[in-house]
Amino acid sequence: MPDSATAPASLTKIAFIDLQAQRARIGEKRMEAAIGRVLAHGGFIMGPEVAEVERKLAAHASAKHVISCSSGTTALVMALMAKEVGRGDAVFLPSFTFTATVEPAVILGATPVFVDVLPDTFNIDPESLERAVAVARQTGLRPACVIAVDLFGQPADYDSIRRVAERHGLWILDDAAQSYGAHYKGNALGTCAEITATSFYPSKPLGCYGDGGAIFTDDDEIARRLTQLRVHGQGRDRNENLRVGITGRFDSIQAAVLLEKLAIFDAECHERNAVAARYTAGLKGAVGTPFVRPDCTSVWAQYTVTTPRRDRIAATLQAEGIPTAIHYLKPIHTQAPYRGFPVVTGGLPVTERLAREVISLPMHPYLSPEAQDRVIAAVRAAVV
Repeated sequence: MPDSATAPASLTKIAFIDLQAQRARIGEKRMEAAIGRVLAHGGFIMGPEVAEVERKLAAHASAKHVISCSSGTTALVMALMAKEVGRGDAVFLPSFTFTATVEPAVILGATPVFVDVLPDTFNIDPESLERAVAVARQTGLRPACVIAVDLFGQPADYDSIRRVAERHGLWILDDAAQSYGAHYKGNALGTCAEITATSFYPSKPLGCYGDGGAIFTDDDEIARRLTQLRVHGQGRDRNENLRVGITGRFDSIQAAVLLEKLAIFDAECHERNAVAARYTAGLKGAVGTPFVRPDCTSVWAQYTVTTPRRDRIAATLQAEGIPTAIHYLKPIHTQAPYRGFPVVTGGLPVTERLAREVISLPMHPYLSPEAQDRVIAAVRAAVV
């Protein structure tokens, strides 16, 4: 991955994600006071801030239940556990995503079946999903769940996915690790699937200062199971265990941080969209710019372009003090732990092309027009 550390000292480096600018906006004293309240009351795990952030997230997403947890990966694990996914079950998911999407299924003994993505949104292709279900059945697996990843901040096409899911008895898990705050056909993510999992890793559009995650559902029974699973399958108290669970609790300090960030989150989403629109206008014709469906909004976890000249762009931007990243250089189905799992009939040609062509540019709410102009000019210079 290119790194701006070797850029000439005379150039002002551009932050890929600027958490310090965000910290300044919130105010150092305000954030320190929020953390200080946790230090004062001493409820470091599952303290009052955790319940408060769950309430505010539920209101923000118009979801009935929010169960916070220790990470986005934990959120996915708990969701699959709540639905009792395990051996013999097929879990359908894209290969063009981060490895955390597939790990929970494998950990629980289920079999991932890799599905291709659409060439415009990079999200799961419903037609490929249909063919993948046939592959699963041919190999003796029970089609159980589809994990729809909202890649780079844009929701997957839930109506189309749901039609396939209903035909085959699948339930939908929304991996919204990159997309919390986005909307699909006017509905906030958190309500577009039976269960939604998100991440609060610091680099996410809504992130804390460590690991954290949350699960959204409108199903009372699923919420009850998730609450038990989060604390070792606990029932009424620590002496009663109703099911096999995990340690998935959320830290109070991280919840306190999240509460402060949630207060400015909607404004930051608006600013991210302005940055993305400016990039798209400035880069038109030079590279393939991101496509957002007219019935969706994105939170732009990444601004990812496509180009056969990726290496040249990366080198040019590095020399100009501009960091880039590649999401994702190696699709999951090509990685050593996952090569033996089923792949949809016809393979994953879109996934494999994207892995050769994608490159992500600096993206955050605090990216100035002047900084964007530098990025745009450097990309255009690289493709001349």
